[in-house]
Amino acid sequence: MAIFNRRREHTNRLRPEDARHSPGQLAAYGAQHILTMYGGVIAPPIIVGGAAGLSATEIGLLVTAALFVSGLATLLQTLGIGPLGSRLPIVQGISFAGVSTMVSIASTGGLQPVFGSIIVAGVIGLVLSSFFAQLVRLFPAVVTGTIITVIGLSLMPVAFSWALGNNPSKPGYGSMANIGLAGLTLLIILVISRLFQGALSRLSILIGLVLGTVIAAGLGKADFSSVGDARLIAPPQLLHFGAPTFEVGAIVAMTIVILVTLIETTADILTIGEIVGTDVDARRVADGLRADMLSTTVAPVFGSFTCSAFAQNVGLVALTGIKSRFVVATGGLILVLLGLLPVVGAIVAGIPYPVLGGAGLVLFGSVAAAGIRTLSRVDYEDNLNMIIVAVGVGFGLIPVAAPKFWDAFPEKVGVVLNSGISAAALTAVVLNLAFNEWQFGKRSGPSVFAAAADERDRHKPLG
Repeated sequence: MAIFNRRREHTNRLRPEDARHSPGQLAAYGAQHILTMYGGVIAPPIIVGGAAGLSATEIGLLVTAALFVSGLATLLQTLGIGPLGSRLPIVQGISFAGVSTMVSIASTGGLQPVFGSIIVAGVIGLVLSSFFAQLVRLFPAVVTGTIITVIGLSLMPVAFSWALGNNPSKPGYGSMANIGLAGLTLLIILVISRLFQGALSRLSILIGLVLGTVIAAGLGKADFSSVGDARLIAPPQLLHFGAPTFEVGAIVAMTIVILVTLIETTADILTIGEIVGTDVDARRVADGLRADMLSTTVAPVFGSFTCSAFAQNVGLVALTGIKSRFVVATGGLILVLLGLLPVVGAIVAGIPYPVLGGAGLVLFGSVAAAGIRTLSRVDYEDNLNMIIVAVGVGFGLIPVAAPKFWDAFPEKVGVVLNSGISAAALTAVVLNLAFNEWQFGKRSGPSVFAAAADERDRHKPLG
């Protein structure tokens, strides 16, 4: 009995992210994470490879490298080594944030200056990681809630684009067939979530993707022709595209991208901590940022690009309630295997975009809902928190509502503010400092922007 009590006390001390699952559950839940983010991982190498004028075979090598590096980065982030890794259920993948910058560099100089700029900018980010971690106190609930909401809302156009077919130049884009397939996938997920409980309900996204793909294949809407051409095993090739070159202009542009990535990853780490319900202090954020930046710095050696946390997988954690970092680590292992087995990656790549779109609507919406839940605990009486949320969300949605809004501004400004997440973060942090932290000119009594008292508020919210 004493042994049992000691084991029970040890279990009670476990953090939510340290929960254990059976091997079968780890594989199933981990696969669900990979299916959720697979399209996002392969998009940057396809786009940048095309801008660099690579052949289909060479672009395939970029895709394989992206999967392999994403897997290693996820393992480092979730399991951790010393001061590296937040040890939270965060999926790391090749970031979309720097695609426009990399396309600009690759279209004139090829991949070598892209890789060189990433290495230098990654080292700069690694040095700055500890400084960024000290900014945790600048992210109270009113700030994190605003950022989380914007993350979810800014991802919704991706889901809608997937539902339409993702590529406007392809036949059938925007057709009722594509939209219907996305809707059917969404319906499958909703039905499973409503009618079943436990493990089956938590696998609703995975089941929806599988059944949606099967239905799409029956309708001739799934293309698995690339499977036959894929090699069974293909280990990563180091410096396959040549030695990196270092150009000042490219390095400056990529450093700005890295600063944006640091802001976004900080927000994602704080978000997942909120969703999981675990303590995330400055040291833990720094560990997570260091893992992110180290993965980014090493990625070009394998022929890949900048890494960052994937917000859509944050939504999956919120949706399923599976908080274990070991589940995500298993997903990272699957990514590594996919990077070594292109034929398996080709099968997963056969999932039609409309199917991904139906699942994405639930996933990205869950992120926004998590942000709204956080904002519901904020105190809006006798303060200016209402305007912090209003302006923060407004700035965060500018790139979504008006993608060319920042085009007339200097390029450095556009690179930062054209990311809705970084725009919302910067706006909310600055306004929180001005309205809640700095005492200069501050007077008692609400302004016209303060929320009126509501008798339905039954508890003392977080400030």
